[in-house]
Amino acid sequence: MAVGMSRPRETRTAVVRACEPVGGAGEAAENPEPGVFDMGIDPDDLPDGLAVADETGRIICFNAAATRITAVPRAAALGRALEHVLPLEDLKGHRWWELTDPYGGLATRAGQPERNLLLPGGREVLVSARYVREHPTGPVRRVVVSLRGTEARRRNERSHAELIATVAHELRSPLTSVKGFTATLLAKWERFTDDQKRLMLETVDADAGRVTRLIAELLDISRIDSGRLELRRQPVDLSAAVERHVQALTATGQDPDRFLVRTCQPLPAVWADPDKVDQVLGNLLENAVRHGEGTVTIEVAPAPASDDKGTAVTVSDEGPGIPEESMGRVFTRFWRGSKRGGTGLGLYIVKGIVEAHGGTITVGRGPGGGAEFRFILPVSAPAYLV
Repeated sequence: MAVGMSRPRETRTAVVRACEPVGGAGEAAENPEPGVFDMGIDPDDLPDGLAVADETGRIICFNAAATRITAVPRAAALGRALEHVLPLEDLKGHRWWELTDPYGGLATRAGQPERNLLLPGGREVLVSARYVREHPTGPVRRVVVSLRGTEARRRNERSHAELIATVAHELRSPLTSVKGFTATLLAKWERFTDDQKRLMLETVDADAGRVTRLIAELLDISRIDSGRLELRRQPVDLSAAVERHVQALTATGQDPDRFLVRTCQPLPAVWADPDKVDQVLGNLLENAVRHGEGTVTIEVAPAPASDDKGTAVTVSDEGPGIPEESMGRVFTRFWRGSKRGGTGLGLYIVKGIVEAHGGTITVGRGPGGGAEFRFILPVSAPAYLV
């Protein structure tokens, strides 16, 4: 009898396809039971680790992913007691099989939810279990254990930690400025001239705007990651939207000769969220102006015949461009070019917005040697039809 587990019923074991038969651990499976992995699915094709124990508590299936995750060879697992092959402990050092007791515990239990457990040597795994019974309160016929590595969760945790650190850093500077100027004005209002007061208040206003933009970016990321980005589709004239952004940049001091806009008519009618499209165009044009050099070329044309029907917008510059080895990371969180500045979230949000419209966005090297961004928005349909 395995330590910490009540004695399971002695019975025949079923042969699980694509797993080695149990040898010397009990009676041979003369009459394999139908329905147990008999659906054309090879356990080795499963992405997660799978260990199945029979009524005697001995392993009858141990797939390739389980071997990879636990570093236990399949031959060493088959036919042995489940708790000996997987001597799992919780984070407090308690032996998991003694706590859960799948064969001798409450007959109403159907399994165990996923939790973080430890294998010998401190290897972390995510484990969940399912108890298979012939009827709801009958004895356990199978214990099916799912194993997953923690690498993806660790990456997600690191990403969240990096996001928190970035947000804290980006918030600290403007909030320090706002606090300093407001405290100074409140304490020494009469000592400053009107011009000095105006300058301080303009700085406070600019820093408050910076905080507002950061919060808006964080909300966009939350909606994109959770799939809750709402789109209010309307007819959008992409050519007019580009002209509007170029005029806004020239009004803030940019040389009008730096921009070259090309439009190929006729353009397909595009239904999109105009505010989100403005966000995409604003980000791409601002990046081209800030990080690029020479002429910024914006081309609006029907999408290539190889793509779905829609409109393609291409923004390119004549600067140094993006290194080849960095192009695969451009649309990831916190990516920044050679010139530091900003949160590194803009292009991640741009990609999320374009894909939420059902479109695509790519980056490459433009004809002038600089960076070239191209996004394609499909024709789509009005909001009341989606």
